[in-house]
Amino acid sequence: MATLLSNGQQQSVMANSNGQDQQKDEPEQQQQQVEIRKSTSPKPGAMPSLKLNRMGSVSPKDKRVYKIVLTGGPCGGKTTGQSRLCTFFENLGWKVFRVPETATVLLSGGVKFSDLTEKEAYKFQENLIRTMVQIENTYFELGNSSTRNCLIICDRGVMDASAYISKDKWEKMMAGNKWNPVEMRDNRYNQILHLVSAANGAEDFYSTEDHACRSEGVDLARELDYKSAAAWVGHPYFDVIDNSTNFEAKMNRMIESVCQKVGIDIGDRLQATSRKLKYLVAFLPPDSEFPPFQDFDVVHHYLQSAGPKVQARLRKRGQKSHWSYIHTQRRPNVHGQARIEVKTQLTHRDYMNLLAQRDDAHFTIYKKRRCFLINNQYFQLDIYKEPGHPRCKGLVLLETYSSLTGEALKNCMPKFLNIVKEVTGDPDYSMFNLSLKEDWSTTKKFCRSATHGKQDDLPREPPKQYHPYDENSD
Repeated sequence: MATLLSNGQQQSVMANSNGQDQQKDEPEQQQQQVEIRKSTSPKPGAMPSLKLNRMGSVSPKDKRVYKIVLTGGPCGGKTTGQSRLCTFFENLGWKVFRVPETATVLLSGGVKFSDLTEKEAYKFQENLIRTMVQIENTYFELGNSSTRNCLIICDRGVMDASAYISKDKWEKMMAGNKWNPVEMRDNRYNQILHLVSAANGAEDFYSTEDHACRSEGVDLARELDYKSAAAWVGHPYFDVIDNSTNFEAKMNRMIESVCQKVGIDIGDRLQATSRKLKYLVAFLPPDSEFPPFQDFDVVHHYLQSAGPKVQARLRKRGQKSHWSYIHTQRRPNVHGQARIEVKTQLTHRDYMNLLAQRDDAHFTIYKKRRCFLINNQYFQLDIYKEPGHPRCKGLVLLETYSSLTGEALKNCMPKFLNIVKEVTGDPDYSMFNLSLKEDWSTTKKFCRSATHGKQDDLPREPPKQYHPYDENSD
């Protein structure tokens, strides 16, 4: 039986030199004030602004605790990624905690899987997960008690264990401990960052020479990389940072991804190379055509907003009656950025309270969401369900984020899906517009794309109100 992390020990050491280099590149960051917008009030459209001073002190009600997992196969950049994230966020005044890899802690005590019986190996993996949960909880509590905004970086997470154990044993372990994937995967961590191994797309840079604990060949490294990614399929904020750019750009894409999710205005300090792509799919093929996937029930409610440029909505997402809840607020065109949005995880009680602010101009959106991984690319397939507006009947939309273009992008797309056309930026496929109760030809609430609208032969009457159309459908 394989260990939870075959290359874990070398990742427990921070790459201080890399962190120092990053710090030299950003000497003025500690002097800058960074605007963060966060949903902290149930009032409609409320989006308070918070100015961080150099020390980063914030009031308790506005404080952020953001928990991320760095995962991926051997030689993907997790160690350097920890260092870069730590330096970047500390320079913004945040407190950063780095949760050590639990497997490294336990295996350093002389445990060898080759010496364990099958029963002992199973029990060791179970205790490893329990230990990981307790170690993480210790750091999570420190983050909650901190007077500053806090970033918690986990070196691997609970679901990584499922990549190194058979499916039936994993399900037995989950049932025996009364664990469920929605709590252990979706609610436990805010974001998952999978740093793709150099063995997959940057083979010339894959090496084991500088790592005493790394012995995997390229083929095994690719297999481990895929398994660690597949373990997290289904998390609502799962970002795959591939090797389509050089390593420095890869690190910047990773940092930019976290900043975007947290809601930090970074201006032009990091160049965003990845973009959201949306495609119309003709129909849903049989399940047998798909690679391993996770299905979720998703419910969206649009909320009343205080102003024409503010959008707010609730999302409930779950499996087998286990749910996670997210409140999203968005304000476009802030400080030159296309959009600033903040997603806040809610309790069930907060979610029920906010439901009182539902906007009666919109239908509730019901979907089945299918998440899967192909060619190192993460996809979400949204299958719209009834009840809803007739315009949504039979609608199937595919979404992904990618920095690829041209043939490279075409080659990574799912071949088993009948993709009708790309609809990125098309207001006819905006969830906001799809949920409108009024007819598009008469409503003044229809929101259009500034770029897509220029291509319309017969533009609609300009709407009285503006809502950002280019929405991540959560």
